[in-house]
Amino acid sequence: MDLHGGNFIGGTVTKAGAKTFRGSDPTIGKELDPAFHEATETEVHHALTAAAGAFPRYRQQAPENVARFLEAIAAEIEALGDGLIARAKAETALPEARLTGERGRTCSQLRMFAELAREGSWVDARIDRALPDRKPLPRPDLRRMLVPLGPIAVFGASNFPLAFSVCGGDTASALAAGNTVVVKGHPAHPGTSEMAATAVLKAASATGMPDGVFSMVHGTSPAVGLALVRHHETRAVAFTGSLQGGRALFDAAAARPVPIPVFAEMGSVNPVFILPGALAAKTADIAQAYVQSVTMGVGQFCTNPGLAVGLASPELEAFVVETSQRIAQAPIGTMLHAGIAANYRAALEAWQRIAGLRVAGRAPGDAGETQAGAVVFETDSRQFLADARLREELFGPSTLVVACETAERLYEVARQLEGQLTVTLHATPEDLAAHAPLVEILREKAGRLVLNGFPTGVEVSPAMQHGGPYPATTDPRFTSVGTAAIFRFVRPVCYQGFPASALPPELQDGNPRKVWRLVNGERTRD
Repeated sequence: MDLHGGNFIGGTVTKAGAKTFRGSDPTIGKELDPAFHEATETEVHHALTAAAGAFPRYRQQAPENVARFLEAIAAEIEALGDGLIARAKAETALPEARLTGERGRTCSQLRMFAELAREGSWVDARIDRALPDRKPLPRPDLRRMLVPLGPIAVFGASNFPLAFSVCGGDTASALAAGNTVVVKGHPAHPGTSEMAATAVLKAASATGMPDGVFSMVHGTSPAVGLALVRHHETRAVAFTGSLQGGRALFDAAAARPVPIPVFAEMGSVNPVFILPGALAAKTADIAQAYVQSVTMGVGQFCTNPGLAVGLASPELEAFVVETSQRIAQAPIGTMLHAGIAANYRAALEAWQRIAGLRVAGRAPGDAGETQAGAVVFETDSRQFLADARLREELFGPSTLVVACETAERLYEVARQLEGQLTVTLHATPEDLAAHAPLVEILREKAGRLVLNGFPTGVEVSPAMQHGGPYPATTDPRFTSVGTAAIFRFVRPVCYQGFPASALPPELQDGNPRKVWRLVNGERTRD
């Protein structure tokens, strides 16, 4: 399809800004056509004004209409065919098979949220019927449910150009809840973003959604993102990216005259704790799977493990040797864009200047401007605890192995970790019994605890938790993956003493939508 290179304000393409930029093929460093126009502050204003204007009409859509809209988006994405995959591959260097799988995930989660909207119990309806004769005071009729917030600003992620970008999980969950959406496309894949935005707008038109239900703006400068966050019509923000970027948006949202929530997924080391029994039984197997997880996607998943921790022993030394040998065989890979590769190289150089930190193994060969080789470092718990730099995320295919002299040092390493998306344990039942305090410590550090597996690979399902304590995310109570992601973009409203004719269907006595409700303390569909 032909690309416009403009901003999508509802169904209108605009190119008011003089500043332009292009996507780039990171495999060869070649810029791609066309040029894309960075949104002006006025265009951002128009997008959010349109979203605010569409919100009253969109939130009143029947759930079936919302579901059909989301399903239509999935169908339009699939209708883009090989062209979408080809453009995404050209802009990100991600393999065709990976992108094809990601497209499938994107469409599946859109359909998952369509079913959630259609079924409707996510509104968490609660009814406490009036008790006029209660003594000493009567109880009024109380009816509570979740309602949408309003226009949501969504920031596309660099490492998932489909599933966490324009029509990804943030957009899908916000739309499913009845919110309108303005997306800031990621500047590393503007063409992919435009194609996805076109799919959303076609679906909106085909299903009769109000103009302004969805818009997308481009921008390479922080000013565009900050304009989205600071605009008075924005009601919440969803972001996946760096700690620096997420914190800047969070601070801007908090400084508004009316602060709004920012649901930012930022940094995570995703530590792996390997206990003695498991290590002794499966040293080579754990090392092989660990290296695969570290290097998956050239280390650019939010769940790649950047840290392994164990008790100092001959078995842990053997694990380091095995890991180093496998790292040395890992091929050099092309990263998503030159900026990420430059940051990775700079971080590696800084770590290599840390006295006492040893490079145990690395992939051979010279990496180009956008390429990265895997590296494994090792140290002991004393240095790890003394140097806070070693507890920060190094985004790319690298990892650090820490040997702890005693169990108490192992626990102290766990205590000193910041918030994580995931923490992994490799342990036998005997290990878990012998190190019970460790599990309790780690539960406070992460949103997902993995036993005898690895954190890469995030299942899109109702039970998934993809979020964790700061700095993994800005709010550990929520997830950005799975059906529970919808709860980021809603708020509760209680109706007291309202007649049935003035209540939403979910709160009426007859329960015409047949959703699950909590009525006088009992879960029922009656």
